Amino acid sequence: MKRVAIQGGAGAYHEIAARAYFKGRGEEIEILPRARFKDVIAEVKREPGTIGIMAIENTIAGSLLQNHELIRVSDLVVFGEQKTRITHCLAALPGQALSDIIEVHSHPIALMQCADYLDGLGAKVVEEEDTALSAWDIAREKLVGHAAICSRYAADLYGLEVLEEGIETNKRNFTRFLLLANREAAGEIRGKETTSKASIVFTLPHSEGSLSRVLTIFSFYDVNLTKIQSLPIIGRAWEYLFYVDLTFKDILKYRQGVEATRPLTSEFKVLGEYAACHEEVI
Repeated sequence: MKRVAIQGGAGAYHEIAARAYFKGRGEEIEILPRARFKDVIAEVKREPGTIGIMAIENTIAGSLLQNHELIRVSDLVVFGEQKTRITHCLAALPGQALSDIIEVHSHPIALMQCADYLDGLGAKVVEEEDTALSAWDIAREKLVGHAAICSRYAADLYGLEVLEEGIETNKRNFTRFLLLANREAAGEIRGKETTSKASIVFTLPHSEGSLSRVLTIFSFYDVNLTKIQSLPIIGRAWEYLFYVDLTFKDILKYRQGVEATRPLTSEFKVLGEYAACHEEVI
């Protein structure tokens, strides 16, 4: 049984994504809840057989910029991705009605994603560190009149009653998660899946058209850019790291493209090569 470190408590969306990824491969997993994303990285580095999963972007909230950097400096390898639809529910102690709810607790991003619903509810909004832990606190403390925005999985796990479901404003609410492992274990875990996507990071010289030349080379080798994210390099004014996701059908041509672009860049690093994941259909 694989051990998977997640950020958040049991029942968090990271757990849901991890179970979805490995269920599709017929594998059972043990979840290791951790408080912070840096704790997930530390756990995977400490225990070579442990896997990590980290959210990297959301279709509404955008990229989790700090996670890009945590992965880059960790020397861990991205060996997979999971795209999961995020469906929020309002959950409270059994026997509560909507009219009883005076406070709603959840992670700030979840609260933002349900802003329209919360405006209509009229309850006080309280930010917490995690969606699942918000549900756990209500169950543990038996907080009457309080509700959590969380997954149905978390509500069931902690014995809460779902008052309303699907309360997110935008139903096209997906989060993309990356699976991480130590370098020596990544290839074995990935198995024989067809590699069709890569995540890379590099810096560029201060010269006109430097980024355009890199992208032109990848286009020449039939490599498609699906995401580009720039982050400033701390201590080096006006210099940036470029995080890029690429998809391809021919891995040989992709690798030729990588070798052709290396001389145009500095600090070039392949974060991982893996099978692309398709979104759930809604």
